[in-house]
Amino acid sequence: MQATAGSGPERKAAMTVKDIARVAEVSPMTVSRVLSGGKNVRPALREHVERVIAEVGYHRNENARSLRPGQRSGLVGVMITNIGNPYYAGVVQGIEQVVAATGRRILVGTTNEDGDLERQLLSDFLGRQVEGLIVVPVGQDGERFTAARLHDAPLVLASRTVEHAPADAVLIDDVHGAREATSIMLDEGHRRIAFLGNKVTVSTGQRRLAGFRSAFAASGTDLDERLIVLELQDADAAERAMRELLVLPDPPTAVFAANNRISVGAIRAIARGVADGSVTAPPRLFAFDSFDFADMAPIPLSVIDHDPAELGRVAARMLLSRLDGSADGQPPRLVELPVHIVHH
Repeated sequence: MQATAGSGPERKAAMTVKDIARVAEVSPMTVSRVLSGGKNVRPALREHVERVIAEVGYHRNENARSLRPGQRSGLVGVMITNIGNPYYAGVVQGIEQVVAATGRRILVGTTNEDGDLERQLLSDFLGRQVEGLIVVPVGQDGERFTAARLHDAPLVLASRTVEHAPADAVLIDDVHGAREATSIMLDEGHRRIAFLGNKVTVSTGQRRLAGFRSAFAASGTDLDERLIVLELQDADAAERAMRELLVLPDPPTAVFAANNRISVGAIRAIARGVADGSVTAPPRLFAFDSFDFADMAPIPLSVIDHDPAELGRVAARMLLSRLDGSADGQPPRLVELPVHIVHH
């Protein structure tokens, strides 16, 4: 197995598994096991070999035998964070609609918010000689998205950005949406408004929290920092956090949920509190991103909505403009798609 090397003294020639083994001071068998998923390899040793692989820019060339010189693979790599989230299913659907019209196919991988898995998927996709990549990134490590690491494959970041990543990006207008929603709750008379957010390293969470804070600042209203709960990665975590807020001596009268999974968890907690009698005055909820059965929520609910499929279509068009050369010479582009408020 061979791959095109990157830059640096160890990358001037095509690297092989044996070359990687020599640099990492391990056996070729160990390298092969790491490349195949790392089974039966000690975690510390696996991480060491993965670091060496990343440093020398090695990617398994899975298509080398099937492609003739100069022939394109016809593949676009798509990486999302959660295949179980209908939002990302919509994004992938939009991407596929545009990409398929050019005769290409997409390869879809799921990172589950795991940086190590993201790096492995990048290596796998580049090994299959994808023509370009559309990625919902994990964290803020821009080094993995440099042109050298991607072997000059064009990249579009979708839904999230990464600092210092030289790539096109398509985002939702997170700041404006969060600010508008929070302003509505403040205008309704709410002062104790909770914010339920995800990882602080996720750019969407940062932007939505910034919009939330700016609404308070603009209105001159004091914000109770104790009502801001972050690092919520799924509905279960959000449900636990919402339960803790509901039993405070002075619970929030309104809640901002930073994404659809968090919204589902918050609704569960509120609905169960109402059912068991522990919650007599359910808070109103503002959700960023819609979700199934939002119109049937048992509490006052508004949604900051947009079309995830359109985000996917825009990302795909941006990538294709790099592939066909129409965007040659342009610096990294940023597109922000509008949102609208839906009251249920």
